[in-house]
Amino acid sequence: MTTLRLRPEGPADEAPVARVLAAAFARPDVATPPEVGLVEELRHSPAWIPELAMVAEYGGEVVAYALLTRVGVRIERGTWPALALGPVAVARHRQRLGHGTAAVQAALDAATELGERLVVVLGDPAYYRRFGFGPADRLGLTSPWSGLGEPWQALVLPPSASGEPSPPSGEVVFPPPWSRV
Repeated sequence: MTTLRLRPEGPADEAPVARVLAAAFARPDVATPPEVGLVEELRHSPAWIPELAMVAEYGGEVVAYALLTRVGVRIERGTWPALALGPVAVARHRQRLGHGTAAVQAALDAATELGERLVVVLGDPAYYRRFGFGPADRLGLTSPWSGLGEPWQALVLPPSASGEPSPPSGEVVFPPPWSRV
């Protein structure tokens, strides 16, 4: 019986991940979707957290991908660490089988284990609601995508230790690779 294996991305996964992203985000107006370049640039940036680049492997093939990278919430005394979810992609022939959901949940679980507290995403509210995401404006979070309304979402992860403060409100600052998507 073939089972779905969830694990952090390794060096040998870069090309398979690029293929999954290219197929999932294919558009007729570009040869390579910008999401492929985004992941490549993020891999070589301070925003990259290797344990939070999650692949789902089925039958030895990478079939889904979920990425969490470092962003920050601008506060009075600097920047409070947070994460951005995306891109998330599933191979076309494995869609609607729960592989994307499993990869996202594995990434969120890994982030919780690392003591992370806040994740933001720009995406379909009907999909991301299953993980507990809700409107980011309810938490007082803004970004270049705030004006898009409901797709701009946030999730407060469970605290890893008692007494941890709630995430702050403020502007979410994304690393430079995000400005090219």
